[in-house]
Amino acid sequence: MRIMKLIKNNIRKKTQGRRHWLFTSLLALTCAGISASATAAPNTLRVLAWPGYADADLVKVFEQRTGSHVEVTFIDTDEILWQRINQNGAQDFDVFAVNTAELQRYIASNLVAPINPAAAPNIAKQQALFRDAEKIPGLVHSGKRYAVPYTFSEMGLIYDRAQISTPPTSIAVLWDPRYQGKVLLYNGGTHNFSLAAQVLGNSNPFQLQDKQWSAAVERLIALRRNASGFYKQPDESAELFKHKFAALMFANYGSQQVKLLKAAGIDVGYVIPKEGALAWLDCWAITARAHDSRLAHQWIDYMLEPQPGRALLEHQGLANTTSPSPYLTSNDRIRWLEPVENVTRREQLWERIVSGDRASKVLAP
Repeated sequence: MRIMKLIKNNIRKKTQGRRHWLFTSLLALTCAGISASATAAPNTLRVLAWPGYADADLVKVFEQRTGSHVEVTFIDTDEILWQRINQNGAQDFDVFAVNTAELQRYIASNLVAPINPAAAPNIAKQQALFRDAEKIPGLVHSGKRYAVPYTFSEMGLIYDRAQISTPPTSIAVLWDPRYQGKVLLYNGGTHNFSLAAQVLGNSNPFQLQDKQWSAAVERLIALRRNASGFYKQPDESAELFKHKFAALMFANYGSQQVKLLKAAGIDVGYVIPKEGALAWLDCWAITARAHDSRLAHQWIDYMLEPQPGRALLEHQGLANTTSPSPYLTSNDRIRWLEPVENVTRREQLWERIVSGDRASKVLAP
């Protein structure tokens, strides 16, 4: 989303509203509760989540099953999530959804409690990719597990089948001169520098070394020349793709964008490049000052059941962690996001690149 200094520059805007754009769902979810309270009544679970992660019908089933009352508060950026959890020392909420890269600063600030896998037995039913917490960067610290994977999306390549008949195989296609003025890009430096690092063959796209910055800037300047536009939100990307007749798009929101484009009647293909796709992984975590840890574990366990998993796929276009993703094959490789070396520098340099500056000016102090 690696402690202290890295956390300071974490991926706070990972994904700024990256897949959590479904504000209209808030109206349908108000019956689940809108605000959290530090003085919650007994047997009340206070959930902090993204729109689409706690649908009203799902909440109702949980309440009936446990005899509890669930209060759901919604957020739309990682920074707001941090503010809500951090402002009162995590005492206002019991359980919240957070990506693995962001999770690191919550752990470092002692705002989350370790997970007890025995209290959420459905963890054992997750796909193999998610069962081994040790293999997912950031989930385990000092031998303790701090979150349970819930949903994810890879950042693949979306292409217009009418313009590109053969599916691309490499992220290098984004730089292909044949598609000058036909490439749609995500407007964010954090992920784009990781993308440049991948195409340059850097072993760790999240930790650029001093000697690697210049080449990465040059690559992104070249990428800018192919751009037909830049987007921030998934729905914005679908509109731009349609109206600018884009041929290619770096899909920062992955499968969500595929669902949107197909719903708009656009015949698109979706591929995971051979270099592997960057991917975000959202998890459920329990706050260090949760009023009812038992109920919080029950919520996590319930979210891993088939019904919540189907809702993610059908309503949001998002894969779950308990059934195979319809967007991935056994040969596809994904790389979970990690905190980057300096998010502020990445964003500042990207702003200069987008504005049209030359490399010498972009890298100037």
